[in-house]
Amino acid sequence: MYKVGVDLGGTNIAAGIVDGENGKIVINIIGKGKVKTNAPRPAEDIFADIKKAIDIAVSDAGLTMDDIESVGVGTPGSVNQDTGIIEFSNNLAFNNVPAKKMLEDLTGKPCYFENDANAAALGEAYAGAGNGAKNFVAVTLGTGVGSGIIVDGKVISGMNFTGGEMGHTVIVVDGIPCNCGRNGCWESYASATALIAQTKAKMKECPDSKMWELCDGDINKVSGRTAFNAMYAGDEAGKEVVDKYRYYVAVGIINIINIFQPEVLCVGGGISNEGDNLLNPIREYVEKERYSKHAKKQTKICKAVLGNDAGIIGAALLG
Repeated sequence: MYKVGVDLGGTNIAAGIVDGENGKIVINIIGKGKVKTNAPRPAEDIFADIKKAIDIAVSDAGLTMDDIESVGVGTPGSVNQDTGIIEFSNNLAFNNVPAKKMLEDLTGKPCYFENDANAAALGEAYAGAGNGAKNFVAVTLGTGVGSGIIVDGKVISGMNFTGGEMGHTVIVVDGIPCNCGRNGCWESYASATALIAQTKAKMKECPDSKMWELCDGDINKVSGRTAFNAMYAGDEAGKEVVDKYRYYVAVGIINIINIFQPEVLCVGGGISNEGDNLLNPIREYVEKERYSKHAKKQTKICKAVLGNDAGIIGAALLG
């Protein structure tokens, strides 16, 4: 039998079919499907598109739903695993959505839900950067900032299933308003969404910046790569954006290391594709500011290796 994993993001819904043999998960995605999330919009519409992404993935694998054992979904926000309700997701504008029932009605299969960052952490822990580490953290820089925390081999979620939301710890007192209702959250400074906003702000200050050329003079075409590409081309304004952004990311990572002391901390999301151009300066900040600087063992900071597949694999493992 096969398991479906779904990564429900603020931008895309990605589904994959994970192969299994004799009840043992073999980390092998044999079919994929993707549709746009187009959030915010009614939960019923988004769940209909989750089913659409699943159908595309099942067809891509040459299977039918009769071949599927279960469906797992990683979603932004807090999921009550006792009730199967997504209690809150600021990025999807969900409040008390009966997710398990809705998707089981659509698929006819047992469905399981977990926070998306926790699902990605499970995927990386089992099959990627954290393989073999009992104390592991996965940070995802995407529409928001997700963090999945594994201590002694178990996901930390707390009594309300909302533990480990490091993206909503404050790094700037009275800072930029966050969608969660607080001001100055790490997510408001270190997400890809925040990087795009920072890039646009710098472009408005610097009309001669290379960044304008890279987006064809249309500020609405700015992406998370615009400032990096400008920096690579020798643009000072782009470098200023990237330098500040890397420090914002580093501040949150230092907090995580000081609190949890993981063996491995991996960074995922589209921005992580910048590789060592993103991570080496962050490692330098961590080296200077971590509390454990005199300890013999130090946290390994690395790029997530599964990419977008981490959330899919981790979600499939929920079933």
